[in-house]
Amino acid sequence: MTGFDPVAFLERAVRTPSHEDVTAMRDLLADELRDHGHEPTVDDAGNLLVTREAGDPAGPHVVLNTHIDTVSPHVPFEHVGDVLCGRGSCDAKGPLTALLAAFLGANPERGRLTLAVTPDEETLSLGAAALCFDDDSVLDEPDAVVVGEPTGLDVCNAAKGRFQATITLGGVNAHAAEPEKGVNAVRAAGPILTALESYDDRPDTPTPHPDLGPPTLTPTVVEGGEATNQIPASCRIVVDRRSVPPETDEAFRETLTAHLREHAPEDVTVDVALTERESPFLEAFETPADAPLVRTLQEAASGSVRPFTAATEASYFADAPTVVFGPGSLVDEEGPVAHADREYVRVSEVERAATALEQTLESLCS
Repeated sequence: MTGFDPVAFLERAVRTPSHEDVTAMRDLLADELRDHGHEPTVDDAGNLLVTREAGDPAGPHVVLNTHIDTVSPHVPFEHVGDVLCGRGSCDAKGPLTALLAAFLGANPERGRLTLAVTPDEETLSLGAAALCFDDDSVLDEPDAVVVGEPTGLDVCNAAKGRFQATITLGGVNAHAAEPEKGVNAVRAAGPILTALESYDDRPDTPTPHPDLGPPTLTPTVVEGGEATNQIPASCRIVVDRRSVPPETDEAFRETLTAHLREHAPEDVTVDVALTERESPFLEAFETPADAPLVRTLQEAASGSVRPFTAATEASYFADAPTVVFGPGSLVDEEGPVAHADREYVRVSEVERAATALEQTLESLCS
């Protein structure tokens, strides 16, 4: 791996907090690249990019992508035996270490390798959106993309999308002593919450996806009322939608509005609004299981081919064959790992991921 020490880099990376500001972590990555003869650039959206060209440029462009931000709060570093603990160890500094090792160590015969590391995947994904959708993006169109996330060395060729919407129910204020004079929006939340459970039982609901299964719709926040002695004129319900192809965010909004209107009291208004974002929602994606990228990486890693269970920036890149792959797990037999106080990654798994990625890059670019 051209002198790159993945364990030493991972230890430094996990010791570097990146839950509030990614600058120190991005500088650490940039310095490591410079130490190995590569000069990265940072675009206006905070993405770090660096490209290697093979002797024969007439070949595929393979992009290695992950993120350097982590969720709050920071969790202290600890390394005992094969287990390395700390915030970001599996999400996603372990995968970053494996991608970096493969980027530095592979010997492609033709084509290009690009390492593209984004700064805000855990929040709004503005960095990835700029890379994939801005007209002045510095990222050339890829032929294959590997997105680093904790998959336990499985190759994840599909994932559900995630939409968020707010349902606003409108009624009429009145004194609570005379409830018949008003229209209680909070009371209307009852039939609306029940209607959410039947949303995917509609006759026109698409059949479950063969790999991702059915979509899900989950109410996550309910707010209503302003005074304890007043009939509430407004109630808001936030819903989380995990979508499957081919559902789009706007189609979801339209059909949900129609469905809820059928179940709401006649004197209550119903409005469904998608959450405003500065970047597109993360939509569902799928790369065929027999695509060369999927087959080659699965053979090298000896894992399974399966869907990823969380929404990722992979959906932004998925115009090209895209997979999610890396060491570590979102959950294990004891419970949550990523985003949890017990977050960890096994060093041996990071090293195995790096080797599998290096072999895959050399195969795709041979």
